[in-house]
Amino acid sequence: MSRDFAGAVSRHPERPAIAYDGRTLTYTELHAWVRATARRLGPRPGAVGVLTSRSPATVAALLGTLAAGGTYVPVDPAYPEPRRRALLAASGCATVITTDPAAPAEAAPAAGPDVVRVAGDEPAYILFTSGSTGAPKPVVVPRRAITTATRALRELFGLTPGDRVLQFASLSWDTCLEEILPTLTAGATLVFHEHAHSGSFHRMLRMIAAERITVLDLPSAFWHELVRHLVDERATLPPCVRLVVIGGEAVSPARLADWRALATGGIRLLNTYGCTETTLITHAVDLHGPAAAAGAAGERVPIGRPLPHVRQRLGEDGELLVGGPSLALGYRGLPEATAERFVELGPERYFRTGDRVALAADGTLVHQGRLDHELKIRGIRVDPGEVEARISGHPRVGAVAVAGVTVADHTTLAAYIVPAPPAGGDATPASDAALASDVRDYLSGLVPRHLVPSRITVVPELVYTASGKVDRAGSHRRYASTTV
Repeated sequence: MSRDFAGAVSRHPERPAIAYDGRTLTYTELHAWVRATARRLGPRPGAVGVLTSRSPATVAALLGTLAAGGTYVPVDPAYPEPRRRALLAASGCATVITTDPAAPAEAAPAAGPDVVRVAGDEPAYILFTSGSTGAPKPVVVPRRAITTATRALRELFGLTPGDRVLQFASLSWDTCLEEILPTLTAGATLVFHEHAHSGSFHRMLRMIAAERITVLDLPSAFWHELVRHLVDERATLPPCVRLVVIGGEAVSPARLADWRALATGGIRLLNTYGCTETTLITHAVDLHGPAAAAGAAGERVPIGRPLPHVRQRLGEDGELLVGGPSLALGYRGLPEATAERFVELGPERYFRTGDRVALAADGTLVHQGRLDHELKIRGIRVDPGEVEARISGHPRVGAVAVAGVTVADHTTLAAYIVPAPPAGGDATPASDAALASDVRDYLSGLVPRHLVPSRITVVPELVYTASGKVDRAGSHRRYASTTV
């Protein structure tokens, strides 16, 4: 990966690598900053925790860590302090650096190697997925995986030095890497802009036009909202946009039909699928635009075909298994969880995705739901068990069930809690509204916002299955009309 970036620097030294705050950073300037970061870290610094910011400083920290032979561990500084400590500890970070958005680019050192040589099976980065025990699981992705995936995405997106790619995804999740790394190894320009996250589609669309953005990579849920806005305003995207990449959640057939009815025929709409454990995108399909096959949206929109580097198998229950050189090494410090999800089938190693799929006549895969209880919240994989484990730690909660709820083309969490019996000396129990509010505040101090349910309801009892387990879906069906 570091050598691919260095190659882009040598081919396009004076082209803009990053645009931000009305300024640009050339490839030569960014390369100097990366070299300075690597020199400051020293060779093979181990796991490097990076408190991210939407700025070139985060990109320099990412590339500098990789160039030094270290393992990049991004952490959102907005996370509650206990969560930040847990992530840094679980990833074994020996060093933590901050990224100041206002920091000037650092000059390259007078001497020192550009890149420390590291084997392909050594870690490149660690990211976290939700775990049922209440603790996130650290996914260790090797160098060969991110290099392979980045090269595949440059080709999939058709990136050229003339492209300008908007940085939109959270810098603590792997989707940002499919924006950053293909762009900066193709000689294209990565664009940071505050209006991408202003909450106003009007401002965002004006910014896309002014910045001449050619590529957007958006969560499906956000794209659904964007399509609604374009339909309501009888508008379309600025003509500079040639590619819209979506993924993370199921695409709504209704929103796809709306998109196709807009003046979007010249824009390539690419639906994608992938897991953190399989490194960025593994499957893709053009849904509309110059490269799309003819066809109307059915009941389920396909998630695509495997990319050239990906091997796939379908289990007897329809579970999608993904193999190939882009697989993660496993979960750091969790050998049992690794053995459960990463399996050997003959000479090949595969990741059990937990997604049930069907093979369509045209060779695309169609998602048929989960085999387990995980779900996607704004494109982020969430295990309800993690949220339940956290809520159960509240002293006034006796039992809890957390379920996924579909609202306006996206999924959100709903929690149903049973109060604990009052202790012997306790005063009058808190009201349902007070308890729900207290649980929300308690949870907000422990976990990121996407793990805080949008609805918390105090109920007299939960629904249980015949085997005595909590029935999340049944509890939701019983109490969905009662919200606190």
